[in-house]
Amino acid sequence: MPGQTPREVLALCRERDLRAVDLRFMDFPGTQKHFTIPVTALSEKSFDDGFGFDGSSIRGWQAINESDMLVVPEPGTAFVDPFMKQTLVMTCNIQDPITREDYAKDPRNVARKAESYLKLSGLADTAQFGPEAEFFVFDQVRFDQNEHEAYYHVESSEGQWTRGQNSSTGNAGHKIRYKEGYFPVPPMDTLQDLRSEIMFILQDCGIEVEAQHHEVATAGQCEIDMRYASLLQTADHLLLYKYVVKNVAAKYGKTATFMPKPLWNDNGSGLHLHLSLWKNSTNLFAGSGYAGLSEAALFAIGGILKHAPAILAFCCPTTNSYKRLVPGFEAPINLTYSSRNRSAAIRIPVHTPHAANKRFEFRCPDASANGYLAMSAMLMAAIDGIQQRIDPGRPLDKDIYDLGPDELADVPQTPRSLEESLSALRRDHDFLLRGDVFTEDVIDTWIWYKSEKEVEALRQRPHPFEFAMYYDA
Repeated sequence: MPGQTPREVLALCRERDLRAVDLRFMDFPGTQKHFTIPVTALSEKSFDDGFGFDGSSIRGWQAINESDMLVVPEPGTAFVDPFMKQTLVMTCNIQDPITREDYAKDPRNVARKAESYLKLSGLADTAQFGPEAEFFVFDQVRFDQNEHEAYYHVESSEGQWTRGQNSSTGNAGHKIRYKEGYFPVPPMDTLQDLRSEIMFILQDCGIEVEAQHHEVATAGQCEIDMRYASLLQTADHLLLYKYVVKNVAAKYGKTATFMPKPLWNDNGSGLHLHLSLWKNSTNLFAGSGYAGLSEAALFAIGGILKHAPAILAFCCPTTNSYKRLVPGFEAPINLTYSSRNRSAAIRIPVHTPHAANKRFEFRCPDASANGYLAMSAMLMAAIDGIQQRIDPGRPLDKDIYDLGPDELADVPQTPRSLEESLSALRRDHDFLLRGDVFTEDVIDTWIWYKSEKEVEALRQRPHPFEFAMYYDA
């Protein structure tokens, strides 16, 4: 829990008879890592001294000749693991063992610096983020890629495509049609108990949950909404959220994925991020402007829309992300803003008039993102918008998907590929460097890794659909 001291963590270990401590951190692209020590190796001194590990084995980090690094446990992140026996979990910060400086390419360090920069700017003292992370739960998935074959196969008892199939467990016919998965009740919604168990475990781990429900897509698309928190807490919570979702799914004999677009021709999964800035316990985004927003909120929207192509390199960081950002599936492809309208990249919720609830929602990100980097980039763009007084232009309150070509001509669109976003980031990243939040090395490494390991890797491989299109050429 936030504010928890090392002494209180050690007391918790004694009270719960815990015997192991799992030390976790995130690699550069965004996958959580861990190693485990016996509880007897943890002392109050450990929270200062840290524990050594090999940084050269972590993607995008150290060279082999400078591999030694430290994980330093953060006591405020401690919780008892709901899946591993007698185990305490803590998220860690990464440091250089010689200089004891925080490591620039530790994503959590970037988020900590973003929060510090916000305070130093004098604009606000807290950035509150409310995440809506969507995911799919499938019965089974198979996939492979090698020199002579490439395929994937998804199985889901909910999927409309299984209506005509025989099944060892029977086929009762209650299937979710394409794009009709929003809020069905059981027996059509087969995942109610699974989502509730996830919700209960998250609450037991100290995360406040607002709601859980089935999402729009067929075949097990889900959403569980966490209550807003500070940038760093929200990023920490997203790591725990993914961990719980995947392990509960495994417990039920199923598999969960945060891949943005695992199903063609159906809705993809997003990570909608609600943002508000606060100072002295006052929400700075409440005002008398458009949709009840303040001037600062509108300038923040202007900053995010201006820098969106660049920050999507962090917020939509996979080649698959851009298969979600296509017309017709409720995904925002036009960089504009609106109240209520979910077809805009930024939406202003208007369900409550209370000043404390005033915020806007950036709908482009997806949950394949490294939360620490994605939210830091979004915050830096918002800060730049306020500092530079960037006008977001006029809102677009019409249904964007029904607009004609002439009406859409002046509306900028999201990048169509990860390669385009990385190019935008290469051109436009000065706003990220302020306060040393992101460094040139972080930007360069991100562009290099994503270009070489993902964009080029995909470009070189034949696609199964190419056989359907070109085999008889």
